Amino acid sequence: MSETEVKIIDQVEENAKIDLEDLMRKYDTEARFRALTGWQGQLVALLAVAMSCFHFYTSGFGLLLAQMQGAVHLAFTLALVFLLYPATSKQSKTSGIPFYDFILAAFGVASALYLVFFFNDLVTRAGLPTTTDLVMGFILIATLLEATRRISNPVLPCLAIIALLYCYFGRYMPQMLAHRGFSVARIVNHMYLGTEGIFGTPLEVSSTFVFMFILFGAVLEKTGLGKFIIDLSMALAGWSTGGPAKVAIVSSGLMGTVSGSSVANVCTTGMFTIPLMKSVGYEPHFAGAVEAVASTGGQIMPPVMGAGAFIMAQFLGVPYIQVAVAAIVPALLYYFAVMVQVHFEACRLGLKGIPWSQLPPIWPLLKSKGFLLIPLIAIIYFLLAGYTPLKAAFNGILVSFVLSWLNKETRLTPVRIYEAFQAGARGAIGVACACATVGMVVGMGTLTGLALRIAGAIVTAAGGSKILTLIFTMCASIILGTGLPTTANFIVTSTMAAPALFQLGVPAMAAYMFVFYFGIAADLTPPVALAAYAGSGIAGSDPMKTGVTAFKLALAGFLVPYIYVYNPMLLFIDVVPMVMVQAICTALIGVFLLAMFSIGFFKAHLAWYMRILAFGGAIGLLIPGTTSDLAGLAVLAVIYIVQTAKAKKNAARAE
Repeated sequence: MSETEVKIIDQVEENAKIDLEDLMRKYDTEARFRALTGWQGQLVALLAVAMSCFHFYTSGFGLLLAQMQGAVHLAFTLALVFLLYPATSKQSKTSGIPFYDFILAAFGVASALYLVFFFNDLVTRAGLPTTTDLVMGFILIATLLEATRRISNPVLPCLAIIALLYCYFGRYMPQMLAHRGFSVARIVNHMYLGTEGIFGTPLEVSSTFVFMFILFGAVLEKTGLGKFIIDLSMALAGWSTGGPAKVAIVSSGLMGTVSGSSVANVCTTGMFTIPLMKSVGYEPHFAGAVEAVASTGGQIMPPVMGAGAFIMAQFLGVPYIQVAVAAIVPALLYYFAVMVQVHFEACRLGLKGIPWSQLPPIWPLLKSKGFLLIPLIAIIYFLLAGYTPLKAAFNGILVSFVLSWLNKETRLTPVRIYEAFQAGARGAIGVACACATVGMVVGMGTLTGLALRIAGAIVTAAGGSKILTLIFTMCASIILGTGLPTTANFIVTSTMAAPALFQLGVPAMAAYMFVFYFGIAADLTPPVALAAYAGSGIAGSDPMKTGVTAFKLALAGFLVPYIYVYNPMLLFIDVVPMVMVQAICTALIGVFLLAMFSIGFFKAHLAWYMRILAFGGAIGLLIPGTTSDLAGLAVLAVIYIVQTAKAKKNAARAE
């Protein structure tokens, strides 16, 4: 047995001692569910499968009216949350559902389905709600806030409560925030019976596109796609310098685009990739950071991005494929930067790849299980062919069902389909709660007009400066992202902060993508960098050190959004072919220089002043303009000449 094999086995055995369930519960609130058995476990499983069956059927054979579709979606969600998630995290490992959670589930279901059973009556008396209507609305708001607190954290429901209080006490606010104030009846009517509150665009998207793509991911997982992606990444990149880190980037990026959850992705793929990185010599904090950055980036990686991307498409009124296409270049720059940094770190430490003899052979692997990638390719085809995302996801699931039977190990038997449908529903309820609750924040903005006032205040505070407005918006997105799920964060910032960018002439796609990126970046930004902390838990490293390292590795992700705001062509907006080719090429070189600055190594160690020079050159190449590009290329040439000479001198000394 080779030395490398021994190291890998030792690291995997050490990693096996980590309680993955405890780690998930610590950093991912959606993992803090009850361990149910017996009839209660079967009841919850049946509810989850019924929810998936409802969405699968309606996506293929016709949706209900938007408000009714959302109401059924929310009814299933509230039932599952109250039955699965206890009132406190300390109760999450206890079995059994207390009677009061059955009562809360019943109240939530009844208040949501009230809209379905009495829909025609509610439409005919629109604007004139009865006492029963208002009572049901109040019950739904209360149960929704509690459900969101359980599955998410207190930040989002507290934000919604502040929004509701602001609607009522508006007349007592300072002049800049003051409005005439609204009665409780008007607020409940707007949030419950209108289409700009709970049952607004966010929940509409959650009950259609988002659910089906989460279900698609759950089905793919049951075919064994996760293991296949790791094996394929090993075959493609494991042999190269610092190969295990590149395996982590490729596999976690691919898995992240399907799963949509950075923390969950770290805890699943990281259990394999992090010990693999440590086994070849990467430091624990660096290994944990690489996994966190790669997993988080999956939410910006086309073709299947995070739930926020579907909502973005709805807000923009454009096909989803247009959002996915716009995300291609930024995602390419993000992952290229991470890949170059891990390569430089491996060169700095003198790390090698994994011997060919220990890697899975690529052609037999593709021959036996390569068909597992076809559903992902099919999704892209359906989207490009003009299918709606809903229909594309439905067809993708059907393709997965059929193709899975090509190999005995991947077959989607009835038992596996049952498990996949159960996992799909359980994976979607967190997004559903966030979308419904944040709908109240959006509803507050439309009811009171606060969104426009906030946008004006941001522009005024920035003195009309675009760069200051971008910085303020970035800070708001990251601060909100530390407490809100990515989807909720995007909805809030796109409603409250993005309009400030519109006022300065920033294209809507660039403005929305800007806040989307920084909402996701919160998972990598200390002091609350949940994805990085989850990676540190697996790596056995210092959480803060891992978080800071993740921030450095993701530096391109913090700069690229500024670049595409100033040069929207990187989002395929108003494309001039030759100019765009130049912009992409220089941006890639700029990211290359940025990696030198971050790691402090190219062909040899970079002195501090050379690192600063590299950073300046990177900025010159990233910002649009031929003059700045030439300056950046000149910096690269200087660094190349100096580093080549230094590397030769070091080699001569070694001899």
